[in-house]
Amino acid sequence: MSMEATAELLMEVRRLADALERLAGPAPAVNDWNAADCFVWAPANRYLQPVARPNRVALRLIRGVDHVRDILHENTLRFAEGFEANNVLLWGARGMGKSSLVKAVHADVKASSGASLKLVEVHREDISTLPALLDLLKASGHRVIVFCDDLSFDHDDTAYKSLKAALDGGIEGRPDNVLFYATSNRRHLLPRHMLENEQSTAINPSEAVEEKVSLSDRFGLWLGFHKCNQDDYLAMIDGYADHFALDLDRAQLHHEALEWATTRGGRSGRVAWQYIQDLAGRLRKPLPRS
Repeated sequence: MSMEATAELLMEVRRLADALERLAGPAPAVNDWNAADCFVWAPANRYLQPVARPNRVALRLIRGVDHVRDILHENTLRFAEGFEANNVLLWGARGMGKSSLVKAVHADVKASSGASLKLVEVHREDISTLPALLDLLKASGHRVIVFCDDLSFDHDDTAYKSLKAALDGGIEGRPDNVLFYATSNRRHLLPRHMLENEQSTAINPSEAVEEKVSLSDRFGLWLGFHKCNQDDYLAMIDGYADHFALDLDRAQLHHEALEWATTRGGRSGRVAWQYIQDLAGRLRKPLPRS
């Protein structure tokens, strides 16, 4: 074979190799568990993106949900210490601190127990990749809470089947070093009208709903969050104002906070935090994150 023919053959082999590499997709990334305590799952290349500065507040600043806070903290502490614990669904009113509580409890338990406890967030649209994530986590050597914020499913959405298998199903089952925490506005993760439609059109209505409703049964703990009353709302305001040293007359503080809630159409932890951000801005005071 001539040198020209050999060169052409090598070029053709390189082109074929490049094409195969493109078809194979990106190579799996090297994950460094020591890079952070919190991560975001990027399924395209099986990468856990470290989050150096998580967006969270201190546990002591979360008010008005004392009962569910204590239950979640105890469940998380048992898990961090290597004992049995349950998957948790935090459901209910918007803006009442469901996701904030998960992140705050994780930080508090890790600090108080000294355990190697990691938090991995999975975006709602990546739920179908949970089997790949669990395969990676079970060999990590760490206790890991997998967290999905604002989880819900719409009509003809079959991703919930991957979640069911990851939580409690399959031959292997959920790895012992992994728990799943999710927040949702819906107790059964599906809108009520979908459940009613299933019941009204099916030959056997109870069986039609059973598969989808049974998803929430995979969570051993259901923690409900309800709209806060005025006293709880003002307690949140006072807690933030004291913590961040926002100097304002208490009567004026309460008056402004209630007026702010009225303009937002209701009281919640999120509304309280938004008012505090506005107040801090007006007072030219920074709000350092934990």
